[in-house]
Parts: sequence; C-alpha cells; structure tokens
Amino acid sequence: MMLASLTTFIAIAAVIGVIGYRVFRTEGRAPAAADVSPVLPAGAKVLSSAIGDGRILLTVEVNGAIEILTFDLNTLRPLGRVKLSSP
Repeated sequence: MMLASLTTFIAIAAVIGVIGYRVFRTEGRAPAAADVSPVLPAGAKVLSSAIGDGRILLTVEVNGAIEILTFDLNTLRPLGRVKLSSP
C-alpha cells in the first residue's frame, strides 16, 4: 500500500513538473505582435486574401487592373507584385 502511494505521488509530481516547465520556459515563445500594416496602392480594393508558407497573398483591384501582392507573414514586408491583364 505504501509503495503504491509513493509511486502515485512521484508520477503526479513528474506530470506537474513537466507542465510547469512547459508553461514557464522562455525559449520558443512567439514574439509580441508588432503594430504594422501592409502598404497598399491608393484606391486599392481587396478582392481576396490567402495565408500560407509564411506569406500573405492579397488580390487587389487598382483602377480596374487586378494585382496579386505578396507580403512576408511575420514582418509584412512586400515580397512581390504580379499585375494581371487580359491579352
């Protein structure tokens, strides 16, 4: 009986120790969100958006032309621009 109680106490202490370690460790935490916003052309109307692979893709309409803008997900720095036009 005493051995079973001691084993149970050690197991519970180990679980609480692991939970405490995971909660209070400092490495691997996400950085605080910065107050930044992507720069869009004047008069741009956002038609759609997508997030994936560390990037944000915005499909916008600017003066009747459609463009796809790519931004870095973490810094919102512009990565690319594709202008779509009909032949």
